[in-house]
Amino acid sequence: MKFDDVLLKLGEFGPYQKRLYFLLCIPAISVGCYMLNLVIILETPNHRCKIPGYDNDTYAIQSPYHEALVNQTIPLNPKDRRQPYEKCHYYRESNQTGTMEWIKCTQWVYDRSIVRETFTTKEDLVCDDASWTSHIKLIFYIGVLVGDIGFGLIADFIGRRKTLMAAVLLWNVSGFALSWAPDTISFIILEFIVAAAQHGAFMVCNVMSLELVGPNKRVLCGTLIHGFFTLGLLYQSGAAYVLKHWQWIDLAIAVPLVFYIAYYWCIQEKQTRKLVRDDFRLIPESPRWLMSKGRYDEAEKIIQKAGKVNKVQLPEKMINPSLVEREQTQMKLWHLFSTKEMFIRTTILLFNWIAVALMYFGVTMHAGNIGGNFYFNFFLNGIVEFPAILFVILTMDRIGRKRLQCIVMVFGGIATLLTIFSILFGGDDFTWLTTTLSLFGKVGSTAAFSVIYVMTLELYPTVLRNAALGGGSCIGRVGSMLAPYVAASGAMIDGDFSTALPLVIFGFVSTTAGLLVLLVPESQHRKLPESVQDGIKFYEAEEVESKPLDCNGEDKSFLMMSKLE
Repeated sequence: MKFDDVLLKLGEFGPYQKRLYFLLCIPAISVGCYMLNLVIILETPNHRCKIPGYDNDTYAIQSPYHEALVNQTIPLNPKDRRQPYEKCHYYRESNQTGTMEWIKCTQWVYDRSIVRETFTTKEDLVCDDASWTSHIKLIFYIGVLVGDIGFGLIADFIGRRKTLMAAVLLWNVSGFALSWAPDTISFIILEFIVAAAQHGAFMVCNVMSLELVGPNKRVLCGTLIHGFFTLGLLYQSGAAYVLKHWQWIDLAIAVPLVFYIAYYWCIQEKQTRKLVRDDFRLIPESPRWLMSKGRYDEAEKIIQKAGKVNKVQLPEKMINPSLVEREQTQMKLWHLFSTKEMFIRTTILLFNWIAVALMYFGVTMHAGNIGGNFYFNFFLNGIVEFPAILFVILTMDRIGRKRLQCIVMVFGGIATLLTIFSILFGGDDFTWLTTTLSLFGKVGSTAAFSVIYVMTLELYPTVLRNAALGGGSCIGRVGSMLAPYVAASGAMIDGDFSTALPLVIFGFVSTTAGLLVLLVPESQHRKLPESVQDGIKFYEAEEVESKPLDCNGEDKSFLMMSKLE
């Protein structure tokens, strides 16, 4: 007996699972806010050196006298249409020679027409310190990786529910503290903790939601949760547009975190017209995890309650410990490279994980450099994820995994490569076209995230599937770590090509990864491999003509998939 056998009798996605799934999806909204929050609060607006001795200097021109003083003191920057002034130097007349000296400034004034204050403007992370914005983003995504690994190990040891609550509490404390970070060092430390806590919670919510549903519903549920992530991006863009100050924006996304603490407490149920206190938790422990730890009585209690909610008649004793099958020994990450066929497949898929993350995060980070309204560009980068997710749901079983991954990666890659023409030859008049093409890149990467997840699950044997998915997710963080540096790479050169360079890099990597994926086997309508030898011979795997159905006519082709613990 496996837990999937229990789910067949309980219902793969009944009212009980739907309620819990919805509750576990809600934190993804906050995760969406934090995963790209640094794009907003580390935005670098137009700026120039502060005129020495002019205490009330502002970036906006105040008067004809102020305009003349700016023109006399601040060099122009003719190579950049969006940044009219030299950012890091000013002119000062030499007392000895009477000539104008080129002086590096230590104080700046910022264009506050779009944002009142970002952490970048607060700490003057510009000119020689401009790279700090990329370093902070790098440290944040390292925190995400640490959270995935650390909370993943803790969840396997003490349980999903306790780990989720520990992550939520840490997330609350660090999230609120972040709004009052007094300096750059404390800000970096708190961002690292927030990153680990929020993505650790997201990882546990993902695992718990997938452990609750039947194999046939895992792909759907694993995809839909990212729609809640997208809702977070939209909420954040609205909050940023209204508040325009990094501290208030941080508070606006931290306040909802308090709600998740309520997941710990009991709820009350109506029973025979009377309220009675029950030990039915708002978020109970995963019964699949309890079974894996031999805690059958606790798992039985949750399953029986789930049966009542689903209105399913279950046997008095659903779990028979003597019939519970032992899990197959899981092989380690290095076994993914154990043969030539597995080496090629793994290398291509890992490169796709990196390319998808690089494009997804990089295009959003670069949105403010393209032109147009910064907040509207950020909003558009969020809203386009909905059609991308819907497209994957509707086409994955029709087109096939490999072809769909190739199509969306190449589509997004070519779109961003084409921005070189709209930027270099179109100028400001074609900013709308550059924005549209970059959004196509975001659509492609969002769709590819869902497809690469399923491909990784299906192309590896049962004993390697967990290692493959965990390894792919971790290696994908390399792409998110590189994204801020690629997005800022345009600062190394002058002229219009500085705007196009990051998009060209994103497009080249995405297109290359999409074409390489054609070298891996197709997994659609094929039996999932159970052994390493099955995985090696996947090209010869038997094709399933028709998917097996249960008595209710539901597809059971994913029953061969191992649990996602």
